[in-house]
Order: sequence, then structure tokens, then C-alpha cells
Amino acid sequence: MESAQLRLFGDAAGAPPPPPPPRRRLGGQSRSGLVPRPAPPGPDVEIRTSTRRRKSATAYWSEGRIVVLLPSHLRGSERREMVDWLVARVMSRRPRAAASDEALFERALALGRRYVPGARPRSVRWVTNQHKRWASCTAETGEIRLSHRLQGVPGWVLDAVLVHELAHLVHPDHSARFYELADRFERQSEASSFLEGYALGLDAPVGVSG
Repeated sequence: MESAQLRLFGDAAGAPPPPPPPRRRLGGQSRSGLVPRPAPPGPDVEIRTSTRRRKSATAYWSEGRIVVLLPSHLRGSERREMVDWLVARVMSRRPRAAASDEALFERALALGRRYVPGARPRSVRWVTNQHKRWASCTAETGEIRLSHRLQGVPGWVLDAVLVHELAHLVHPDHSARFYELADRFERQSEASSFLEGYALGLDAPVGVSG
């Protein structure tokens, strides 16, 4: 940031010029009259450790904060570097258009109108207790639940999962009619391949980056 130079003059009676503004310390250097802008606040980060985790670490969004899961044996700089890398990865991959349950529900409604006209979802939300599957639904109640692990995928992959679950609201099975409806989303097969690789990346051994 450039600061404007100010010329200080005395008044008509010849009074001395006013004293210069106090000098402040910024980053170890002394500058006149400059006040640093506060950095924008980052997300809250919660770090959880587990003795059962030996080789894998992961992070995900939960209720507006980032939760980092680490093996308990990580210490010192190795732990700090792993936390920084996981937080940066989650921040860069979060689909902003569906960051909240409300936005996710609106996204599902729009996809339903386009690809699955017969679907009538009543609730679409993120959950943190689905580690073995990407999503689930209850056709009787119209509820769709998406794993928090999907909060790091590209938007088109998220859309494919939503369309898949919307199709289950119409056909709660994996029949030919179900696939005919779900495959109206053109990148459904591509999304399945992406998620197979993405699942491996989530459980990558500690120290492996990509």
C-alpha cells in the first residue's frame, strides 16, 4: 500500500508545524502513521487424534469448521505440516455453492427439476457419520444425506451424487428404470470413476501428498 506524502506548514503567525504522527511498528519496521489491516479470519480448525489411526489422516468441513483427524503418534513439525496441508486442501476443494445444508437443498431441487422431475426431496443435508458410502436416502420420508467427505469434490461430482439419490426417491432400488433416470446426468459414470480414486486419496498414508 502506498502512503501519500503530507507537507506540514505553520500558520500565519509563524507557529511551528505540528509534530509528526507517532511511529508504529509494522512487521519489525518503523513507519509513520500506518496501521496494519487485520488479516481476514480463517476457519476454526479442530484437531482430533486417534490411536487407531496408524497410516492415514484426513480433514473435512463440519458445522462451519474444519475437523482434522490425525494418528496420535504425529508430533512437532511433522504434525504441523500435516495439519497445514490438510486444511489447505479442504479450503481449496470446498464447493462453495453447497457449503450449507440450505444451499445443498436448493442445489438438489434445481437438479431434480432438470433431471428427475418426479423426485420430491423434503430434506437434503450433510452428515458426518457416513464413512463407508457417499450418500443415502429414505424414499418414504424424502430425506437425502450426503457424507461430509464429498465437501471436497468438484461441483459436477457432487451433482452426480445428488441426481443418483434423487433417482432413488423415485425408484428405491437399482433396477434398469433407476439407472435410466440417474444416467440422465451425463457425467454419472465419470463421477463414479472419480470417486473411486478420491476415496483412495482420502485414506492416503501420512506423508503422501498429491
